[in-house]
Formats: sequence, C-alpha cells, structure tokens
Amino acid sequence: MKLSKRGEYALRSMINLGIAAKVNRSLVRVAELANAEDLPVKFLEQVMQQLREAGFVESERGKHGGYRLAKPAGRIPIGQIVRLIDGPLAPIGCVSQTAYKPCNCPDPDHCGLRMLMVDVRNAIAAVLDRYTLADVVEVTTRKLVSNGLPLPFSTPAETISVRQKSRRYGTGSAASNPVDGVIHQLLGDYAI
Repeated sequence: MKLSKRGEYALRSMINLGIAAKVNRSLVRVAELANAEDLPVKFLEQVMQQLREAGFVESERGKHGGYRLAKPAGRIPIGQIVRLIDGPLAPIGCVSQTAYKPCNCPDPDHCGLRMLMVDVRNAIAAVLDRYTLADVVEVTTRKLVSNGLPLPFSTPAETISVRQKSRRYGTGSAASNPVDGVIHQLLGDYAI
C-alpha cells in the first residue's frame, strides 16, 4: 500500500479540520486548508468534495462558508479515509477483503507470497483502523503545544487554553526521533 498524494492531502486536511474543531473554529475555508499545508487549492477542492460526498465533512457556501467535520473526530477511523481515497489496503488483489481479485498462482492455499501479503494487509489495517482522527489530532496538538508552537486555526487564547490542558494531562517530551509515530506519541516506548 502506498498513500497517494490525494490520500495524503485528504488526511492532512482532515487533521486540520480536527484541530479546528478542537479550538472551536466552526468553519475553515479550503484556501486556508491549502495554505496551512502548502497544497494546491484546485486539487484540494476535489479531495474535499470526495470527503463531503462520503459524509466525512460538511460544507457551507458563501462568503463566510467553508468546511467542518461531519461527525466527531473520535468516530472517524483513519483506515476509512485511506480506503475511500486510495482503495483497498491490500498490497495484492488476492488478499484484499474489499476488492478481491484472484491471482494466477496455481495453488493459492499454499502460496507463501499470498500468506506473507495477508500478514502485510492485516498489519496495515490494524494500525489504520485502530486510530481515529481524534487520536492523530491529539498527538499533533500535543506535539505542537509541547514545542511552543501555535495551533493552526486558533487564536492565541485558544492555544494557551489547549497548552494548559496538555500540561494538566502530561504531554511527554518535546524532543522526539523523526521516526516516532502515533503509537510512540500515545504510548511512549513500546515493543512490537
């Protein structure tokens, strides 16, 4: 599975809409979303339309219009967004649960490649389906706050409020390894 640019833009925008909801921002214009992540506006408009049609976001038209999450971030598994935009998570068609395609292997029940790719699919799905948009928003805002950076789409007072809540609940250290992922940010050191 490789995340496409469309999938990356969708996830970045959804995370930003989750942050906006966390700081009580009711709507975010597509130009603001594009500017926040340095994304092309026209392409992002298409992505947002797809997310709207799937029920992940709502939009309001007009001068003061924009986008917002259609449901709470805690009810949006990351895997659902990825599947919507990029399709099945399986690296080969014969192990896909949503888009199965038979392979040309003479004995699929005993195919080592197929068994390996089932494990790959299961591992990817387990991570993407375990975490919700709320989890990623929490990790993102916690890291921004711990590094003393303002939250996107917030006023300084809102950033201070989130910073105080983060201190109250503990945020971990500001320094991290560039390969530390969401699991590390949520759980600290762990072993697989």
